[in-house]
Amino acid sequence: MIVDLPSCSAADVAKNLVRLRNDVGAMAMGRVLTLLVVVDEQEADEAVDVATRATRQHPARILVVVSANARGRGRLDAQIRVGGDAGASEIVVLRLYGELTRHGSSVVTPLLLPDSPVVAWWPGRVEADVAGSALGRMAHRRITDAASSPDVGSATQLRRRAKHYQPGDTDLAWTRVTRWRALLAAALESEPFEPVRSVTVAGEADHPSCDLLAGWLAASLRCPVEVVRTPAGSGLQSVRLDRSSGPIDLVRSDDGADTATLTVPASQPRLVALHSPSTFEALTAELRRLDPDEVYSRALCTGLPVVRRGGTRSAAARAGAIAAGPAEVDGAGRSAVGSRSLERVDEPQDSPGAGAVEEAVQEGLAQTEDAATQDG
Repeated sequence: MIVDLPSCSAADVAKNLVRLRNDVGAMAMGRVLTLLVVVDEQEADEAVDVATRATRQHPARILVVVSANARGRGRLDAQIRVGGDAGASEIVVLRLYGELTRHGSSVVTPLLLPDSPVVAWWPGRVEADVAGSALGRMAHRRITDAASSPDVGSATQLRRRAKHYQPGDTDLAWTRVTRWRALLAAALESEPFEPVRSVTVAGEADHPSCDLLAGWLAASLRCPVEVVRTPAGSGLQSVRLDRSSGPIDLVRSDDGADTATLTVPASQPRLVALHSPSTFEALTAELRRLDPDEVYSRALCTGLPVVRRGGTRSAAARAGAIAAGPAEVDGAGRSAVGSRSLERVDEPQDSPGAGAVEEAVQEGLAQTEDAATQDG
């Protein structure tokens, strides 16, 4: 069900929500949070779709604050979506015009679910001080996306996030490297337990996920970390952890599949899953937690400032500082079980008693045939 409320007030929206609750049923029951989506007009439809899909696992009241035309007379156009049009949530789209575009917090305050946490998400353009903004101050968690901001580069976005960081801030670029962090941490949990001497991360220039992964490695391992460039559009490509026993290489496959090769000293390279989460998957993951992300804070504020910028990946590969590409993996697994000792095994021979058993069987069959002939 979709209800349009042109030129209305926040009180009108609240009254219609109560009326729809009485008509449709207790649709507000079971809502676990209020999700504020702060977005421009051109990104509103996509943001609503992503938020609706993400909140299927976290039923919420979604308040979409759309900054429409800032000129002219102040006006509020609202739209309420419930039932099948809203999935497991209820959606209120608030389009602000004129002077009202600067007072979004006053519009959404009467519509917040009582006694429930508030999460704010900026899919695109975002203010420099997110936590200090009017909508950011009322949220327990503030989710940005440095890769989607059209104003400045992602490196500038991350510097701003670090300068104005407050507990509760996070970024979807950080969520997208969760699988990378898990694979690298697992590789260091097996023998030999040696310190990492240096780290080289290869990724697209000005790529926020690459920078945050490098910052996390610098803060966690406390060793020199260098980022080398890859061609535009390549994203995050590889990581090398250098140890005295040999390097650990995690390299994304060249075929565009969600796989990578993981090479650890004294073992065969293996193929691992490296799924890149979509925006709605990353948002769903962030909605699972409402406490401050301290690991993200250390990666952003402590690790990222000490990361060094190097040259290109090809130059680093020629210097032996990073893998040139994915390792060759034996898909059939023959190399994992083959050995020289197995190759020297002779063909199995018949046991000494095999002939005697065969003779006894033939003799028994002959005796059975003779007995059957005499009976006949």
